[in-house]
Amino acid sequence: MKKMDEVPVLIVGAGPAGATAAIELARHGVESLVAERRPEPGGLPRATSVSMGSMELLRAWGLEDEVRGGAVDVEWLGWSCETLAAASGGAAFPVGYPTRAESARISPTGAVCVPQDHLEPILLRHLRSLGGTLERGLELVGVESGPDGVRATLRDPAGAQRVVRARYLIGADGAHSATRRGLGIRMTGPDGLGERIGTLFHAPLWHLVGPHRHGIYSITHPDAPGTFLPAGRGDRWVYSREWDPAQETPADYPAERMAELIRIGAGDLSVAPVFEQIRTLSFAAQIADRFRAGSAFLVGDAAHRVTPRGGTGMNTAIRDGRDIGWKLAWVLRGWADQALLDTYEAERRPIAEHNRIRSADPNGSVRGTDEELHIDLAGRIPHAWLPGDAGRVSTLDLVGQGFTLLTGPERDAWDAAAATVPAGAPLAVRSLDEVSARALGIHRGGALLARPDWLPAGAWGHGVDATSALHDAVRAIAEPREREVA
Repeated sequence: MKKMDEVPVLIVGAGPAGATAAIELARHGVESLVAERRPEPGGLPRATSVSMGSMELLRAWGLEDEVRGGAVDVEWLGWSCETLAAASGGAAFPVGYPTRAESARISPTGAVCVPQDHLEPILLRHLRSLGGTLERGLELVGVESGPDGVRATLRDPAGAQRVVRARYLIGADGAHSATRRGLGIRMTGPDGLGERIGTLFHAPLWHLVGPHRHGIYSITHPDAPGTFLPAGRGDRWVYSREWDPAQETPADYPAERMAELIRIGAGDLSVAPVFEQIRTLSFAAQIADRFRAGSAFLVGDAAHRVTPRGGTGMNTAIRDGRDIGWKLAWVLRGWADQALLDTYEAERRPIAEHNRIRSADPNGSVRGTDEELHIDLAGRIPHAWLPGDAGRVSTLDLVGQGFTLLTGPERDAWDAAAATVPAGAPLAVRSLDEVSARALGIHRGGALLARPDWLPAGAWGHGVDATSALHDAVRAIAEPREREVA
């Protein structure tokens, strides 16, 4: 592969946050280099849930079916029971995700139970299909960031160093981020919130739970309290439990002991688990003091470290990557002023902080949908299925990579206004039937302006001066230059 010394955007880390940012840039025609320290893809499930908000993004990219191809069919309610075999006597508890029935009413898709090591290759294949560049075996060993760009030093496995100059850098290199350290940004928040030891294994357990198929099982058996998580198809599971590293060592949990705990927790002493790995995990709930230093930005675990409670880590990372991706693309394309980049931390930090606080709560896995859905969807416009013969189309499908102006049948004033908006991102006008418009809060003569991330940038009712209203809303987001009107 051609050696690259200059690039518009350097992304350090090819996990979900980095891959998502690179995809969003590529979709806008902006080149990036993704530098990944790991020489090979990770083989661990890590996260096992892809939220509704993340699935809406993957659906928009045409990846929903491929992601669902590795999903386990579960209901998004946790299940508390003494053992898996005693699931019929257990009880459901909410985990903050909508159930399948709830999802059908509010979204064109829904959360899925998919391991991270199934999702990551899909994202990276999609990035390559868009012409994106990923180079493995490159470790960040130095970074300098200023208002006009970044100078990063990368080292390959042979020890050779290479300097890459980029206009912007995205640090997506995880909880122990070299980017964050190099920028001198501290993490704030508690560490040592909990200690777990667990194992990734294969065993046929689904027959034990029968119809009670869920994304998380909380086992209450006194001899093996812990958690079972489905971690992909093919009877792949994770079992974890609390342990005390002050009094124990990993050597106290050999495969034989873990197998016995799994058998007790499963409620079937004939289970013979086949292990992939036994590992420990220390819980922390931390957030970076700032998400930006000059021309460098932190995303995902580099910006906020959360516990597994609530399953928010990977999903927050995906949405970070999407957010900084489209905003950098708009600036680099000349569609928006650099002031747009100030909105990255302003908009993402409150969501990261909410999820961090939730993850620090010992009962953070238990949350009602009404408490968490608005955080996952981040205030996006409503979904409604549109009538027509061209297949099922959601209102979310109408939103493009620029601004999208949604109107009811009375659109003439808004068409005229759109034609006069000066310079910047493309602006498309989409007209809805009257009933669908009302579902989005658009009443006769009104309109709703959406950003590419489905967040509303303006909403107006009947009688407003369409030209002034639209100009002001666009200016507030983009400070535009030259514009195409679709």
